[in-house]
Amino acid sequence: MQTVNRHFNAAFEGRNLKFLEQRVPGKTSKIGFLLLDNFSLPCFTQALDALATANLIRPGSVRTYTFSYSGAEVISDLGIPIRPDTPLTDIRVAQIDLMIVCGGLRTPRAVPAWLSNLLRKLAGYSMALGGLWNGTWYIGLAGLLDGYKCAIHPEQRLALAENVPQACVSQDSVVFDRNRLSAATPVGAFQVMVQWLRERCDPALAEAVIALLDYDQTRFQSATRIHQPNMTLPLREIIRLMEANLEEPLDIQQMAKCVKLSPRQIQRLFRNQTGNTPQQYYLQLRITEARRLLQNTALSVMEVGLACGFVAATHFSRTYSKFFGRPPSKETRYEL
Repeated sequence: MQTVNRHFNAAFEGRNLKFLEQRVPGKTSKIGFLLLDNFSLPCFTQALDALATANLIRPGSVRTYTFSYSGAEVISDLGIPIRPDTPLTDIRVAQIDLMIVCGGLRTPRAVPAWLSNLLRKLAGYSMALGGLWNGTWYIGLAGLLDGYKCAIHPEQRLALAENVPQACVSQDSVVFDRNRLSAATPVGAFQVMVQWLRERCDPALAEAVIALLDYDQTRFQSATRIHQPNMTLPLREIIRLMEANLEEPLDIQQMAKCVKLSPRQIQRLFRNQTGNTPQQYYLQLRITEARRLLQNTALSVMEVGLACGFVAATHFSRTYSKFFGRPPSKETRYEL
């Protein structure tokens, strides 16, 4: 009987890669994780999970390194310490392909000089840079996101856009733009590592990682902001319009024209799916972004009010107090 050589297509090769005759390993992808105080442990472990699984499937595919400023252990957001395995002074730092800055909700917003200098130095090596949770904040304030699209946790999304206007701050939870990677969520951290494997290692290896961990494929479709699950597409389009027009809010006639619906239809959509009028929803959106700007930027109260569509300072202060029980001047300002 004649032997027939058969080959899997890319999708099925990925699902069966662990069980096929192994190819000669290619160049090992070297990835570093720079852990900042109170970094997001779920983001970090999701990223590591993808890379460790890649090595189980194809040994030697990836080499990971962990770093901290002083080389001492770093406490994560869950209170669990991680001890770095490599000092920043190690000569191998210059040989890394990708350095990922791991931030978290309670990571200090101030960007120390050592971190900005380090990131600029690494960028000079033509190294790819990445950020998890709000790690993009530190890359952006180091001047290394100009002309790049990026993702960051929603709490600092508008603040990053204000501080780094040359960057394209996306509402997506994951962005892979040339040699800049960013993920705003733990699932996004997994996804961005899979994308790295797909583009820099082997597409079949990336598919194998997803197949082995049995990840829901729908998680890896384009993921924008998470809206309420019962929101229809027309309503989501209107909300995206609102999000894109905070400084100069649109009236309902303008929104109706953009989405080709009548004002009455828009009123009905909001009433049935959010329990609010469009004006109420828009106001809540603007005041939420105002709170984020106050907490995460050095903008004055007046500047924040204007950025969120409040022309009169007294109106902004009164509205803010009604929502949060304190005036904007008393809001917590995280260290910058």
